[in-house]
Amino acid sequence: MDLLHTLLNLMIPPTGIFFLVTTWPTLAFIKACQWLISFVFYEDVFGKVVLITGASSGIGEHLAYQYGERGARLVLVARREHLLKKVGDRALKRGAVDVHIIPADVARKEECRRIVDETIDRYGRLDHLVNNAGVTHSFLFEEAKDTSAFYPMMDVTFWGDVYPTYFALPHLRLSRGKIVVTASAAAWLPYPRMSMYNAAKAAILNLYETLRVEVGPDVGITIAMPGWIESEMTKGKMVAPDGNVVIDPEQRDIHVGPFPIAHAEDCARAIVTAAVRGRHYVIYPFWYSTFIFYRIFAPELLEWSYRLLFVSKAPGTHVPPSKLLLEATRAKALLYPPSIQKVQ
Repeated sequence: MDLLHTLLNLMIPPTGIFFLVTTWPTLAFIKACQWLISFVFYEDVFGKVVLITGASSGIGEHLAYQYGERGARLVLVARREHLLKKVGDRALKRGAVDVHIIPADVARKEECRRIVDETIDRYGRLDHLVNNAGVTHSFLFEEAKDTSAFYPMMDVTFWGDVYPTYFALPHLRLSRGKIVVTASAAAWLPYPRMSMYNAAKAAILNLYETLRVEVGPDVGITIAMPGWIESEMTKGKMVAPDGNVVIDPEQRDIHVGPFPIAHAEDCARAIVTAAVRGRHYVIYPFWYSTFIFYRIFAPELLEWSYRLLFVSKAPGTHVPPSKLLLEATRAKALLYPPSIQKVQ
């Protein structure tokens, strides 16, 4: 067996690289043609049923507006009913054919079953499932009071995608529908103070890439990987080391650091556009895609940079250099949208 693996080690790498080099131009040409065709022939979601989780704020709220402007019938899910009602009313004004709100916690399996069943009972079909719910944190792994502080990240951010997908998939097969999932650039970037959130998003990325192989062309899957987008997370709402959800704008600066925060509306528009055009992935803002190459070819550089910015303490202080850099340059006005700046 060791001899077999030795032979494979000698044969597979050069053979695989040769095959990749020779087939990539053809594949790139086919993908370029598909990309151009998608600008002409894309899905019309008018009257189609779209279920969106995490729809009460942030990206999820604006996803509702984007689908609403295209005339979809919306099922909006989140825990806060009063916010869902406001989002639903605005979506109707923007053109949604109908809006149905379902207050629910996607971290609970039976509630996810109820969400899907209620959607089918009301409309008789489901065309797009948009998994968007998630929570994050801003503390180092060792700062957690105990392991229970990690549960919300996996319960909401990971299982909150798994449960709706499991119950919705048979209906999506019938309608030859789509799954749209909000992963994150954190799925491949080693953001410190976000270890469990990063792990949850990496799990989501791998789950839906594998599911795409399993379901084939029956159900389209678009994986969105946004960078920093204006939301309750970037306003400082996150899980504390004791596991409780808090709003702490001071932690927000450590959490985000000196990175520009994009508008949720623009991000949602990019996601919905990618979904109706059948894209497998959408990275927004696009410049984050550069870091994929660093992850593959220079992971040590990413590790060093993030440790310097977010983990090490500035001399004579108890805060990381990322926070001091943000304050010293007064860059908030440039990097943070007004909706983020006003949270003090």
